[in-house]
Amino acid sequence: MSDKEIRRKERFSEEGVQLLTEEFLGPSSETRGGALTNKEKIRTFLRYIGDPGFQIGVGEDVGVHQSTVSRVVQQVSAEIASQSKNWIIFPHTVEEILEAQRLCSSKYEFPCAIGALDCTHVRIRKPLTYHEEYINRKGYYSINVQASCNAEEKFTSVEVCWPGSVHDSRILLGDEGYGITPWLMTPFKETNNDIKRNFNAVLTKERVIIERCFGQIKQRFPILQYKVRVKQETIPNLIASCFILHNFAKYLHEDEIVDESNQIITKQRKEL
Repeated sequence: MSDKEIRRKERFSEEGVQLLTEEFLGPSSETRGGALTNKEKIRTFLRYIGDPGFQIGVGEDVGVHQSTVSRVVQQVSAEIASQSKNWIIFPHTVEEILEAQRLCSSKYEFPCAIGALDCTHVRIRKPLTYHEEYINRKGYYSINVQASCNAEEKFTSVEVCWPGSVHDSRILLGDEGYGITPWLMTPFKETNNDIKRNFNAVLTKERVIIERCFGQIKQRFPILQYKVRVKQETIPNLIASCFILHNFAKYLHEDEIVDESNQIITKQRKEL
């Protein structure tokens, strides 16, 4: 395949796929008994999350049975998610916080900020148990994913355990859906003077970065746009893996995405 075709199907360049394999699965090329190599497992996983989410179609594309795709998705997502602490890092030390503030102030106007936080819904199949808890306000089954990002458009935290019916403020931060705290700035609900209106205007403009990050990750990994069709216990690892791979793509400076018409997208849309 050409590099453009690889990036269309696997969402990374050939070099990126190789580096991703080495980072998360290691260099194993064992194929005894027809086993897939680690690189083949990564390719299968990337095609699955870069697809609307049908394992049969991915299996036919890569030449394996649907059950193999299912096992690979479960294994690879668990391996990637297990390394989240290396790739999704919230600033904790004084030095890390000051550096995050410096990055934000170099690009944005809100003083002392270290990033932005919001929630996005990821559609899932009807759960076998407690399914009513997963119906969100728009009427479909989802996981309510909360994440924060920094000025480099990298995710610094992600929480994937909340059913879609849970309100954003039960989880944490961001827009008017959250409550103000000493460490979280939210808009004024009543804007009866210019100071409050200007504050809200700046905050709203600055926090668009998290919406942009959600748009980027859903564009790179379309499974998050459509519906995650895996066992319920696998869903958190799969979603977390996508957020980790978003940061890995930033690390590799692979911001370009090739769409289905083989066009390179460099300006990625807001949240879909």
